[in-house]
Amino acid sequence: MNQYLIPANTKKSKLILGFFTPIDLAVFGVGCTITIMLLFVFQSMSFQVALLVLLPAVIGAFLVAPVPNYHNVMQLLTNIILFILNRKRYYWKGWCMYDGKK
Repeated sequence: MNQYLIPANTKKSKLILGFFTPIDLAVFGVGCTITIMLLFVFQSMSFQVALLVLLPAVIGAFLVAPVPNYHNVMQLLTNIILFILNRKRYYWKGWCMYDGKK
């Protein structure tokens, strides 16, 4: 019978807190650190400046947010950019006997 059942979340044990990679934590941490530094610099500010000050943390949180079928938004954007920038013409390199030549 030799049937194996592999759970869908087998890679979660390799992630920090079951969700984050070290790069994810670094991106979010840098965004939060920049936001905290900007909060110290701009003590009294208007609503528009407050939104700009909070922007690095919001962008960092957006990049590490989960997306279905991908790890997070950052991985999805990476795949989209690689698809756009890579070669669009695919050459046949099959495994058949003639390998496309006669």
